[in-house]
Amino acid sequence: MKKNYGVCLGMLAMGLAIGVPVSNAQSRMAANDASGAGTESTSNTAATPAASSPVDLDRRIDALETELSELKTELAAKKASDQDAAAATAQTAAAPAAASDKPPDKITVASLLGPTSLSGFVDTYYQANVNHPSSGTTGLRSFDFRDKSINLNMVELILDKAPDATAGAAGRTGYHVALGYGDAMTAIDATERVSSGFGNNSPGFDQYLKEGYFSYLAPVGKGLQIDVGKFVTPMGAEVIESKDNWNYSRSILFSYAIPYFHFGARAKYTFNDKFSVTGFLVNGWNNVVDNNSGKTYGAALAWTPNKAWSANINYLAGSETPNANLAGFGSFAGSGYNVNKFWRQTWDSTLMYTMGKWSVMGNFDYGRGDRTVTDFTTTPFTLSPVVYWTGLAGYVKYTPNDKNYLAARYEYYDDHDGFTTGAIAHTHFNEFTATYQRTLESYLLTRFEYRHDQASSPYFPLSSFSTLVNYQNTASVSMIFLFDSRNAK
Repeated sequence: MKKNYGVCLGMLAMGLAIGVPVSNAQSRMAANDASGAGTESTSNTAATPAASSPVDLDRRIDALETELSELKTELAAKKASDQDAAAATAQTAAAPAAASDKPPDKITVASLLGPTSLSGFVDTYYQANVNHPSSGTTGLRSFDFRDKSINLNMVELILDKAPDATAGAAGRTGYHVALGYGDAMTAIDATERVSSGFGNNSPGFDQYLKEGYFSYLAPVGKGLQIDVGKFVTPMGAEVIESKDNWNYSRSILFSYAIPYFHFGARAKYTFNDKFSVTGFLVNGWNNVVDNNSGKTYGAALAWTPNKAWSANINYLAGSETPNANLAGFGSFAGSGYNVNKFWRQTWDSTLMYTMGKWSVMGNFDYGRGDRTVTDFTTTPFTLSPVVYWTGLAGYVKYTPNDKNYLAARYEYYDDHDGFTTGAIAHTHFNEFTATYQRTLESYLLTRFEYRHDQASSPYFPLSSFSTLVNYQNTASVSMIFLFDSRNAK
């Protein structure tokens, strides 16, 4: 028993040394006792090489080292797999967070309208006339004619979609609608009623429609744009909207030498960024419904050789005499005359030069061709000689910065027969205007203006209807508020 006890202690010590649990050795010893082996046989077994021998221990150590290596490999693989799964989970969880962190696209007026723009303005003014006309109106003014009153010149709302060849077939169509209200639109509507023969042909429904036409950009060369409807005239150095002119009041040439608008068709071809040509086929001057069966034809040339120079030449010709005589004394119909043969021809040209802060511009107009009835008692009626009118205007503008500018205008107008102004024959006019504009904000303009008018014969009323003088002095202040969906934020 002493020998077996020593063997057991040795085996236990070796098991502890190599990390083998004692319970395993004890289990094996218990198994030997249960098999019926005696003390002697146990002693013999311990004396022979067994599982506890050095060779067996080396084998077991090698096996354990192999298992340990395998366990390390499996543990490393499991760790790598867990890391990949964690990274994928984190990425999946982060994706919605990143998407939610991105702010949504801001909704603006421009984004809602798409290719269509919405713009316009509100134009108000106050004017004082030194002559104190009893009628409350100032002569030679087209729109700003009210004296000593806060007035609404014009409110305009514009919907515009320009044709765009880069947007495919659908992009080649467009439209332009400009609605207006105020003194300017009243004056424009009045000219339509006069040109159509005291309103006989005036439709009336367009009294608030300044422009309304659709456009088509035909795939001809670089693009031929065709517009059909009501549009403003190509003539003149000025336009209906005050905000787009250098001066607040309109020139005499703008008011009397050229038309305001046309109804018909025009086709414009732009050869390059320097030259374009436009052709016109319209009913006439300032009428939607034609005042006779004749038509008016025209052409416009625009040339911009460089950034400093620009030039425009316009020509219109056609029958403008209405079937009802302008003087209201009778009708040409049945008089033995064909009014379509009384052609009015009008030439208009502008030239502008810009150098730094200075800009200068010139405008020339000449018209002739109309005839009026001077005697209705004869058969056929006695007609006047061909009437004509001509004028020249010069402009200069100084812009020291983007907030301020000064502009001046001088013009000479000869209404040889009194046909356009209603003055006595051979009356000519001179006019000088000085304007200062201060931009309070990009959308708010203020203008201060002084103007002097002079006539070669008495033309301007004083406080009495029966008294006329040949001069007139006015001062005005105006404020224009602008808006445009393309600038909305």
